[in-house]
Amino acid sequence: MNLIQAIILGIIQGLSEFLPISSSGHLMLFHEILGIEAQDNMTFIIVLNMGSLLPLLFVFRKDVAALIKKPFQKTTALLAIATVPLVIATLIFEGFIESTFISIEFLPFGFVITGAALLLSDKIRKNKKEFEKIGFLDAIFVGLVQALAVIPGISRSGATITASMSRGINREAAAKFSFLMSIPAALGAMIFRTSRIIANPALLDGIIISNLVAGFIAAAITGYFAINFMLNLVKKARLKYFALYYIFAVVVIIFVFLI
Repeated sequence: MNLIQAIILGIIQGLSEFLPISSSGHLMLFHEILGIEAQDNMTFIIVLNMGSLLPLLFVFRKDVAALIKKPFQKTTALLAIATVPLVIATLIFEGFIESTFISIEFLPFGFVITGAALLLSDKIRKNKKEFEKIGFLDAIFVGLVQALAVIPGISRSGATITASMSRGINREAAAKFSFLMSIPAALGAMIFRTSRIIANPALLDGIIISNLVAGFIAAAITGYFAINFMLNLVKKARLKYFALYYIFAVVVIIFVFLI
């Protein structure tokens, strides 16, 4: 991987992390398109995730500051509960999850699932629950859906926003809860991967630090614009257009890469 390729992947991460188009799936797809033979995709992907986390912390800085000042509150408990299924899934299915990042054969399945979820999201009308009314059963359900998004091709933001809306949560609150949920998920992934690297430094073999830094910065810059764009899209109920994109993407993957 050269520097230009790392920047391209950083841009892809920043855009796709918050738009409902699966960041992990698109990173895999562009690895294939660019002909990148990554020795350790997971470490690079997690660094990019940390890059896209920065603008998220900035956009929701008031909410994050409130949680830091008063950690023992309902929102903190909801985010913790929503993160538990992801942690359990990662620990139990770590080997399988990492194996899905080796080949793009899994992508069409994840893309189809996300496309269907996005079509459903724009049809949900009976969702008037405000953020303050989100309950623990809501957090458990959305957390379970987030755990499924570890599979490449399934958009975490698209899946969790749709899941929140299906629980009666309004669009703005659903987007806010989804984005806040990604903070402990990203931090957890960083801690988990760092522990693996400490235990096995060979995981860093072949990884160029300058590429990681460039990808990190690119993900941070593009992520900021993607967050604000996505928040506006959710309000206007226009996620269905991304479902059309998924149909196109599945056709391209099948006919260009798998046949």
